[in-house]
Amino acid sequence: MIQTEAENERMLEKIEALMDKGETRRPEETRLLDLMAKLVEDFEAKNCIIDAPAPGRLLAYMIEQRGLKQVDLLPVLGCSKSFMSEMISGRREIGKANAKKLAAFFGKPVDLFI
Repeated sequence: MIQTEAENERMLEKIEALMDKGETRRPEETRLLDLMAKLVEDFEAKNCIIDAPAPGRLLAYMIEQRGLKQVDLLPVLGCSKSFMSEMISGRREIGKANAKKLAAFFGKPVDLFI
């Protein structure tokens, strides 16, 4: 069990060394690597807090990942191009009604957009 950030860093170094072995890694080293990765995963899940991106940045990312353009969402939201641009830039909040529409469109939880 990893208990400190220093222990986690040492474990990551050992994982990297085992990964560098590539195909020359023995089966027991592969099992050890899997175990060490699980220990790091458990430690980081409990101790590393990742800030959620701003709703506008998340929306821009989702648009890009789907190969869409901002104008493709105008019919979904029923808004103007300038309004869409302001939401993505963070100058305007997305709002609950639009968050619900975006959540339905992208198949994601509403709270991601608020």
